[in-house]
Amino acid sequence: MRAFYSDRYVIELPPGHTFPIIKYSMVRNRLVSEGTLASEQIAEPQPAARDEILLAHTADYYDRVVDGQLSAREIRRLGLPWSEALVGRSRLSVAGTMVAAQAAITDGVSANLGGGTHHAFPDHGEGFCVLNDIAIAIRTLRESGAIRRAAVIDCDVHQGNGTAAIFSDDPDTFTLSLHGAKNYPLVKQPSTIDVALADGAGDEEYLAALAANLFAALDVFRPDAVFYQAGVDPYRDDRLGRLALTLEGLSERDHFVFEACRERSLPCVITLGGGYARDVSDTVEAHCNTVREARAVFNV
Repeated sequence: MRAFYSDRYVIELPPGHTFPIIKYSMVRNRLVSEGTLASEQIAEPQPAARDEILLAHTADYYDRVVDGQLSAREIRRLGLPWSEALVGRSRLSVAGTMVAAQAAITDGVSANLGGGTHHAFPDHGEGFCVLNDIAIAIRTLRESGAIRRAAVIDCDVHQGNGTAAIFSDDPDTFTLSLHGAKNYPLVKQPSTIDVALADGAGDEEYLAALAANLFAALDVFRPDAVFYQAGVDPYRDDRLGRLALTLEGLSERDHFVFEACRERSLPCVITLGGGYARDVSDTVEAHCNTVREARAVFNV
């Protein structure tokens, strides 16, 4: 199984910042140290080019991001302080999902050990998301002729509002979002299917909701590839989650999605998405479980 990662995914943030950015290097190191992935299976992407990013973003927004011209209000909405390192990280994270998508077409499954920045809209970023890597990757695959129809299975606890907005008028992209009903964002964007879960929903309720809706995305829509936003913030001890899934429940969720893709010979592109557990090692374990399940199900 090929995965993609860069040490530049981790940048300096202000002390005590909510976003646990160190998790990316921790996930990579744990996967290698335990032997789930060999170091040679993890490649470093090259930063996405401007013309690729403009497949999902306006030139005005992207150029102001690069030039450090975002307003104070835009930076507050983004939730991350601007820096050249942030720009570089964002371009690399986009590229990680792009090359993971190409690898999944060939191999059946691949992962960006980052990515999943699903709150980025064409003309602004928010919720720690600068650029929408999933949207850009879908459109680059489509431009190359590798796919026509794509399904986004978004299991992050926060609704994928940016992704839903970008593909709102695109009949060739199906967006399924399972998220907390009362969680961020306050104003949701309509996905193809939205499943809003009550605070405190646990493994059984969550998995039943996933089972009831996944097959509409796969069997009725019949995509050429699946992008799995495998956020682990539905975890019961997540600071921003408000749901109550266990680590075992999250692994069962991952297994269910991967098995459904494998049975239908659908390439599956994995992005890590959110995770804000009180103990960062729980977030790291949950993300690693996603990759472990992918290897086990796809036998790669």
